[in-house]
Amino acid sequence: DNNAVGKPAVMGLYLLLDGATGEPEAMIDGQRLTQWRTACASALAASYLAREDASRLLVVGAGALSPFLARAHSAVRPITAIRIWNRTPAHAEKVAAELRAEGFAATAASDLDAELGQADIVSSATITTTPLIKGALLKPGTHVDLVGGFTPAMRESDDDAIARARVYVDTRAGATKEAGDIVQPLASGVLKAQAIVADLHELARGQKQGRQSPGEITLFKSVGAALEDLAAGIAVYK
Repeated sequence: DNNAVGKPAVMGLYLLLDGATGEPEAMIDGQRLTQWRTACASALAASYLAREDASRLLVVGAGALSPFLARAHSAVRPITAIRIWNRTPAHAEKVAAELRAEGFAATAASDLDAELGQADIVSSATITTTPLIKGALLKPGTHVDLVGGFTPAMRESDDDAIARARVYVDTRAGATKEAGDIVQPLASGVLKAQAIVADLHELARGQKQGRQSPGEITLFKSVGAALEDLAAGIAVYK
């Protein structure tokens, strides 16, 4: 348990090799690469799924990924208010202060349920097994971004959130096997496999459409993909 000893949850090195010769081209801090590529994948999805006028962002969780999610979403939507919620309020305030120092209008939030009813975008990065994102509280037009859970036992959103939303994933193969937010509702029948509208590749290629109306709720679940790491590694190298 790295958190218990003050260490990052994700550690590692990324080695970028030349595809033709196998020659090493770069060695990159795996933690920082993961933070940026995860946040950028969420922002890419939001560019297709969040309302064009989305201005209020709620970030659930105050771990290492939290400020990256705030920065990334702010790059694709006109965010004017960022709220950070965490079970430990001091951690939320620390992230908010970091973002304020960069010029973002960020503040800590104390009442998660109230914030869920006001947010235009909810970006959650936790490893909870008890859902925090309650679908009944989401207002019409909300975009939900789930990036934290990475095992079938972890779940950030409840059945109501899944049932009310048009559901998208980064990869079908990964999300339907690894992500509790998808695996559990598939098992219970709340979500049908054919109801997953599209993956990130289909959105980016224009093969499937994103948001269809201002009032619909959209939900994007990511678990990460090697292609995202490769794209991020190449971008850093260049």
